[in-house]
Amino acid sequence: MPTLSHSPFLLYSDGQGNIFEDRTLYVTGRSGWDALPIPDDQFIELPEGGSLYELPGRRGIGIDVETGNMRLCEKGWAVAAFIPPAHTGFFLAAYETAPEAPTLPLFCYTAVGWHDEKFYVPAIRIEPDIRQDCAGYDQDLIKAGSRRLLQAYPQNRLIKHLMENCCQTYHCPAARNFALGRWECPVPASPACNANCVGCISLQPDEEPIVSTQDRLQFKPTPEEIVEFTVPHLETAPYPIISFGQGCEGEPLLMWETIREAILEIRKHTKKGSININTNGSRPDAVKALCEAGLNSIRVSTNSARREIYTPYYRPNNYDFDDIVESLKVVHGFGGWTSINYFVFPGMTDSEAEYEALRKLIRETGLNMIQWRNFNIDPDWYLGKIGVSDTGACMGVKQLQHLIREEFPRLQFGYFNPPIERIKGDFASDFAHLSVNL
Repeated sequence: MPTLSHSPFLLYSDGQGNIFEDRTLYVTGRSGWDALPIPDDQFIELPEGGSLYELPGRRGIGIDVETGNMRLCEKGWAVAAFIPPAHTGFFLAAYETAPEAPTLPLFCYTAVGWHDEKFYVPAIRIEPDIRQDCAGYDQDLIKAGSRRLLQAYPQNRLIKHLMENCCQTYHCPAARNFALGRWECPVPASPACNANCVGCISLQPDEEPIVSTQDRLQFKPTPEEIVEFTVPHLETAPYPIISFGQGCEGEPLLMWETIREAILEIRKHTKKGSININTNGSRPDAVKALCEAGLNSIRVSTNSARREIYTPYYRPNNYDFDDIVESLKVVHGFGGWTSINYFVFPGMTDSEAEYEALRKLIRETGLNMIQWRNFNIDPDWYLGKIGVSDTGACMGVKQLQHLIREEFPRLQFGYFNPPIERIKGDFASDFAHLSVNL
């Protein structure tokens, strides 16, 4: 943890791609609708792979270095940071939004400041696994691996989708790792969905002011297409995982029969590695069938442990919040690994009401892990869409994590689906190359 002589200075953009510090203002952070001072001990240097965004139509809110009062920076537009995977932000960028400001695209907007010739963000490295660290990707090797897979499976539509779209076009970290023959292999399976998420990254209605960040899968893969490349990956990759349910598809449980057939066939050929599904958890009956076939782990995505916050964001079709709780219980009952993909929104996630609901969810489901994911969404747009004008009393994301860890010491914190070695606690000596110290 760095020792700062003072809070970082606020940053602003001139609208031409240039970013400056305002030495008359210290940076503040946003929690819900409020701008707050950021404790100095919550800052870390902006990690490698992080980047800065200009926020057009928005003026940053800072603390005057002379008076200690909050005021706007009128020199340019506000600036936020994207923090890379494995890191969780404690505060959003704080700003005042003009009426004509455009809706921001689907990225995370973490507070960021400038101190001693470096960028600083209020965040923590929550995950030691380095599988998506920027330094671990060699583009030449990725291209070579992608070509090799396309040549090895010339008729496989999933390979074509994963390599040409996910890997080469969108630079999906999981697809790039697959091209490199390592760790977690993505397996998109469903072109349809039974939710209408406000911040869906693969399909946005034409009437919305934003666009999806990637195109959704356009076909239904066969079990044979899935088995063809997943068995070799499980057999040869270090710490192998295959994961159904990706950002480039709808809801995988709508294709549960295909996935079940694939799992059964995969396990005829190899017992290695783990089989995971990332899902909205809407079909407990389907989850049960997949567990019976050999599913090892589930990660259920949610923006909240509260039904009243979950429902207006996910806008589910023919399922209810109780179904996602039941799906976690089903996997736990089979002895599988259960995670939630928890969208962290400072000022909502750390509210007292959410804290109590999260505690209840952990106890009821026997949850194994929380993946503390940064919420990629325009904060004003999100709160407006779900109708929240008052987020209530909040404790801070760092304090929330401390309290949850204290009460549930066996609950794992992270950012990625763990390999079977981590699930079983059976770490080989060379597992250290996947880890960094928190």
